[in-house]
Amino acid sequence: MATESATIVQRLWNYCNVLRDDGVSYGDYVEQLTYLLFLKMADEQEREFGKASSIPPEYSWASLGGLEGDELELHYRTALAELGRGPGLIPVIFRKAQNRIQNPAKLRRLINLIDGETWVGLGIDVKGEIYEGLLEKNAQDIKSGAGQYFTPRPLIQAMVDAMAPCPGQTICDPACGTGGFLIAAHDYMAAHHGPLDRDQWQHLNHAALHGWEIVDNAARLCVMNLYLRGIGANGDESPIHVGDSLAADTGERFDMVLTNPPFGKKSSVTYVTEEGEVRRESQTVVRDDFWTSTSNKQLNFVQHVKTILKINGHAAVVVPDNVLFEGGAGETVRRRLLHECDVHTLLRLPTGIFYAQGVKANVLFFDRKAASETPWTRALWIYDLRTNVSFTLKQNPLTRADLDEFVDCYNPANRHTRTETWAEETPDGRWRAFSYEELMARDKVNLDIFWLRDESLEETANLPEPDVLAAEIVDDLEAALEQFRAIAEDLGEGIESLRPLRER
Repeated sequence: MATESATIVQRLWNYCNVLRDDGVSYGDYVEQLTYLLFLKMADEQEREFGKASSIPPEYSWASLGGLEGDELELHYRTALAELGRGPGLIPVIFRKAQNRIQNPAKLRRLINLIDGETWVGLGIDVKGEIYEGLLEKNAQDIKSGAGQYFTPRPLIQAMVDAMAPCPGQTICDPACGTGGFLIAAHDYMAAHHGPLDRDQWQHLNHAALHGWEIVDNAARLCVMNLYLRGIGANGDESPIHVGDSLAADTGERFDMVLTNPPFGKKSSVTYVTEEGEVRRESQTVVRDDFWTSTSNKQLNFVQHVKTILKINGHAAVVVPDNVLFEGGAGETVRRRLLHECDVHTLLRLPTGIFYAQGVKANVLFFDRKAASETPWTRALWIYDLRTNVSFTLKQNPLTRADLDEFVDCYNPANRHTRTETWAEETPDGRWRAFSYEELMARDKVNLDIFWLRDESLEETANLPEPDVLAAEIVDDLEAALEQFRAIAEDLGEGIESLRPLRER
């Protein structure tokens, strides 16, 4: 199966390299593949299984047959525009769609390439692997910025394994990108709780998964990623909402939230002054359900996640280091979160695992609880996978096996029975608990806690390889520049001199 999907990915990707000569980016190519694959699969389901198609006949896959040259390009452009109108799943995929392949001969060749495969005949896992393979290749294209929508799959798998979702639960990702968390949760429930009965499958494929994504292109990739696995395949209602999940509380509540919110620190708007200067202004999100008003996106997402959880609901949220130590609004959020929720686990992530540069991140696990005069958090268990650990995207990428010890320590079967690996006798243990009282005694309730001896600071013989060291330095500089950019925006200063190093 893996060989079959890899072969198709390579075949499709090889043609992308041909289109690059015409200025078609990786992202544009995956976008066009999404449109054409959807039309082809709808056509196959109608012809081979007699399933009624939601695609109007005049814009179907068959309508593209026999057309060449300008006639093909015009018809394809018209079909994209018309399919993007109205409500439902199909308009989410085709929303604001445009044809990026201006050469009709190359468009015809791509259509023929897709027509050469019988997609509904492939297993769901194979189709999913093919599309995931294309999304990952797109994320590797640093210039496109697509990496910010792609969370490393080994990390997603470990988070889902720790959270252990069950059939009948509702799962939400309020910043779903290309849908990695939702798909992993779907696959986990199907694999660990099978065989599912008909009602359970119906719920899993059409009611269990919910996502929000503010960027049109990421949302369409996500919907297609889900559709290829049969999720939302009835075509009536999209499981993905296109919009800003922070804009308001919709009133919906979920059993579980799994998410990796955008890396950008500040919510802002761009405007042009009378002098023609481009300025950015921070936008503070004000909501009655939030503990504090701030322009810090991650703090707002943490507050939003708490809001959309059901009582006793579970959350796992990827957050940057500043959420753990920042004062002001950050301290307010941490104090309220520790009191009103059971904040039980923190996974400190290594550097070098995200496609976006300069990211120092963690995974915060917490459960929402009912109102109480006494704090719900009893102890925060921290697993340090950062100190003395080095990963790179190509030479030494993160694997699921690298997170085995963390998941074992987390103890998904019963997280209330855990055993520390750290002790005075075992100072190299990466798993350690801190009581609520210890946390509150720290300055500004700083949760940026570490205890392992950093070997690289003590012995030059233990320094990482030069390429790893250089990557870590770049990550540190990018993280620092992100902080400075945010400060510059708050001060109303131009940020041209602080743009990312890789753009210089």
